[in-house]
Formats: sequence, structure tokens, C-alpha cells
Amino acid sequence: MVGMRGLCVSIALSVASSTALAGQQLLDRVLARIGTEAITQTDVEALVEFGLIEARSPTLPVAVQQAIDRQLILKEVARFPPAEPPPADVEKQLAAMKARVGDRLGQMLQITGLDEDRLRGLARDTLRIRNYLQQRFGISVQVGEEEARKYFDAHRDEFTRNGMPLTFEEAATEARQRAAAARVQGAVTQWLEDLRMRSDVALVMS
Repeated sequence: MVGMRGLCVSIALSVASSTALAGQQLLDRVLARIGTEAITQTDVEALVEFGLIEARSPTLPVAVQQAIDRQLILKEVARFPPAEPPPADVEKQLAAMKARVGDRLGQMLQITGLDEDRLRGLARDTLRIRNYLQQRFGISVQVGEEEARKYFDAHRDEFTRNGMPLTFEEAATEARQRAAAARVQGAVTQWLEDLRMRSDVALVMS
């Protein structure tokens, strides 16, 4: 009888373990692949929760796309690496990530399977991406009056002071700056589209 009872306990533990594993696999399901590299649900959740992509929720389709884009950019960073970020800057970025989740830090580390070193690695990668984009696209862009005026005309609601609309002459400097930023953003967007087309990216349907 003891042997039978032990066998029953063993079977019960095995079933419980399998159930827990199945739950873990469901939580960490693969959402996309870049070649043979998988992007999982917990990868996306970590990027969202620690503020490393702009999506507000890991369940949004845009979150997966932003996670893919981040990984594609990191592949380019590896090919043409910028200067390594100073350790002090990495620690500052790490502190900002921890502050974002606040008291939920322990919970988030458990959910995502991250530890301190891997979290620091995400902070370093974020700075490497930022430095690479600055190096590649951050060159001062000169915007002429015609382009600035077109931007102003298309975004008049953005140019106000004390609730009153500004004329182009009053907003010319800001219009030039915003037009230049828009041109850089357009270049980054086009570059990302080219990266996606050149890469073996596949969304995994659940």
C-alpha cells in the first residue's frame, strides 16, 4: 500500500509539474522570429514594462513590431558598432528602468526571467542603439525657409503662445527645428522599412 501511495504521489507531482511547465510555455510563447532567433511574450513584456519601447501594453501588435525593430537595429549595431557607452551612463539608464517599475521590480524580474546582469545588458543595448542612431542620423540637418513654411502650414495648431496662434515669422525658428526633426524621423522610418525587407522576419500566429 505504501508503494502504491508513493506511486500516486509521484504521478500527482508529475502532472502538477507538467501543468506548471505548460503554463510557463504559454506565458513565454514565441511571437515572432528573425531568422532562427525568437522573440517571446516575456521579451516584449520586459521591453514595455521597463520603457525600452514606446508601446503602452505588451499585448498590442505594435509592441511586437517595436520589439522586432529593436532587434533588427541591434543587429546593425553589431555590424557597425558605435563607441561603447560609459559604465556610468549604463548605470544611469539601469536606474531609470528600475524606477519605472518601482515596487514591482522583483515581480517583473520573476515574470520576465531577468536578473541584474541581464537587465544591465538591456540598459547597455538601449544606449548602444541611441548612440548608433545619433551617429547615423543625428548629423545637423539644414532646413530652408520653404520647407519650414510647409511644415508650419501643415501643423499650424502646434504653434501657439498663450493660446493664441503664431505667425510663421514668430514661429520660424521652431518650425525649422521641427521640420528638421521630422526629416530625420522620416529617414529612420525608411531605413527601418528597408531593414525589415532585407531580414527574414516572421510573425508567429497563436
